[in-house]
Amino acid sequence: MAIYRYFLVVAVGLFPQWALAAEPGRLDAFFGTLNGYLASVIFFDVFPGEPAMPFIVAWLIAGAVYLTLRFSFVNLRMMGHAFRVLRGKYHTADDKGEVSPFQALTTALSATVGLGNIAGVAIAISIGGPGATFWMIVAGFLGMTTKFTEATLAQRYREVRPDGRIMGGPMEYLSKGFAEYKLPRIGKILAGMFAVFTVLGSFGAGSAFQVSQSLGAVQEQLPFFNDTPIAYGLIMGVAVGVVIIGGLRRIAHTAEAVVPTMILIYLGACLWIILGNVEHVPEALARIVTEAFAPIAVAGGMVGVLVQGFKRAVFSSEAGLGSAAIVHSTASVKYPIRQGMVALYEPFIDTIVICTMTALVIVITGVYNDPATLAIREASKGAALTSVAFATVSDWFPIILTLSVVLFAYSTMISWSYYGERCWAYLFGERTSIVYRVLFLVFIVIASVASAANMVDFTDLLVLAMAFPNLIGLYLLSGKVRAMLDEYQAKLKNGELDREITQR
Repeated sequence: MAIYRYFLVVAVGLFPQWALAAEPGRLDAFFGTLNGYLASVIFFDVFPGEPAMPFIVAWLIAGAVYLTLRFSFVNLRMMGHAFRVLRGKYHTADDKGEVSPFQALTTALSATVGLGNIAGVAIAISIGGPGATFWMIVAGFLGMTTKFTEATLAQRYREVRPDGRIMGGPMEYLSKGFAEYKLPRIGKILAGMFAVFTVLGSFGAGSAFQVSQSLGAVQEQLPFFNDTPIAYGLIMGVAVGVVIIGGLRRIAHTAEAVVPTMILIYLGACLWIILGNVEHVPEALARIVTEAFAPIAVAGGMVGVLVQGFKRAVFSSEAGLGSAAIVHSTASVKYPIRQGMVALYEPFIDTIVICTMTALVIVITGVYNDPATLAIREASKGAALTSVAFATVSDWFPIILTLSVVLFAYSTMISWSYYGERCWAYLFGERTSIVYRVLFLVFIVIASVASAANMVDFTDLLVLAMAFPNLIGLYLLSGKVRAMLDEYQAKLKNGELDREITQR
């Protein structure tokens, strides 16, 4: 372990020598070229029209609607039971895993409750108008069922390796699930695709986007980082490296401590702004609903608003991507369906609650269409735009936002490092995990000197691409989830699950 730590410190220390020597324009050109290539490969905007409906967005909408109907609105019916599972009521001696259901949830939330909730929402509204908020909420509601399906399958097909570590997630349920249908080769191909997209997506969504967006907010409060942005990248790289070296348990314990605190701080600040402008809330809500169907002066009309809403909701909650299933597979539960129910709360907390609060702040303050914020909006600096909204209340309020931004970015990075590391281990073996961790930290530093606009595009493409192989698996294996759900509900109804509690 000492050698690994030394290697990480040296690698992160030497990288800035290259980054400082390189021209910033070269990094921007690199990401710009890569974005164009990925857009042509990952079927972005294959449906013609004005505006175009990206295939992957339509794919996510169709999948979420299908699963919600397939499981008879489990996202509403089982929320009460899921809360009791979270409280530990159904813990039994037969539970096996690396972390508790609550730790798995907070770790997954630490990945989803990130700058998508602050920067992503601001970007969606600045492009699509207030109506994008409505479609974000709809996407969050439907995404609850998608998360339920992913987490259940991750538990069902997880693999406990000889060293005790668990390998689970779409990589496992795609390869093993398809093999049960006599399609092992297709399953392995899709599993490999997912793993590659997740590794690359972790460099974009999990590190680069978080740094580039949080840097914009930090620079508003600390001008020092305007001249030396790479210093911010180095600080974040070291802070993340200290945690991810310790593996899942250290990540889970950190998330368990940080996530509830950062959510309460951020929601408290949003409520302060909303209550301070309570007379404008009815107008803001009316605008969110009416402009969802009849948008005014926004790019793309209703389809454009819907696309923006779903795109940002997916990036924020990750429902349909399969990423959170990786950590849910490690939870200690007796029945796979039980952790699926716990996962229902992710999109609810992340999108329906937190994203809606951010959206209300953006709409009420009017910064999304203020001429004074044009430069920020054109640069896709969503966190900086939200900072301007916070500043309308008090000069010191953006400090609270900056603290929230840094915590959100940090928590997301440590969780996404685990997602990427498990997919890297699936592709190249456990012993090579240190290589991935070094690369992850390097991308943190790169993000501090590359443009935010290119980071947003780069992230969208890679993260949305993960949904393609994952949803194929969810469609094929939904019948098995339905059977597990019916069996579990029957046991719950006849009291068998309650009897297990008394016998533990």
